[in-house]
Amino acid sequence: MNYEFLFAQLEQHARAIESLARGISTEHARMKPNADAWSILEVINHLYDEEQFDFRVRLDIILHRPAEPFPPINPTGWVTEKKYNERDLETSLQNFMDERAKSLRWLSGLHAPNWESSITNQFGSVTAGEMFCAWVAHDVLHLRQLVELHYALVQQNAAPYVLEYAGEW
Repeated sequence: MNYEFLFAQLEQHARAIESLARGISTEHARMKPNADAWSILEVINHLYDEEQFDFRVRLDIILHRPAEPFPPINPTGWVTEKKYNERDLETSLQNFMDERAKSLRWLSGLHAPNWESSITNQFGSVTAGEMFCAWVAHDVLHLRQLVELHYALVQQNAAPYVLEYAGEW
């Protein structure tokens, strides 16, 4: 595992996520292309909660307290339970950025972590290295989602014009 590369990706992803959310109107931040989709605001708040309650916490458990169970989380349920789409985008984005900064400081403070440390639970066996890599990959999944939401915003605001000349989406 190339830790330095992946750590740098977590830093860069935070800036990319911030860039994709800054300057978006409240109306556009709350827009959903369809009933099953998340809005930009929901994605940002999901990332904030994942940063607080999922990856950092669970990686810490694998590395330092493997006998301890993972605390329960409900990422998809929290979207509606915590009313993500009713929140303020700027506040939500700053919350995520602050929490990511805490995560990066925490990761920087790890001394010779054993990436092969593992835990077995309801998800099967997972190593610290797998959890760390999944954290980075999770960002990429949501970066893709944010880009898709931006494309949907362009489509919505371009009507009645079509975007075919731009290339295949």
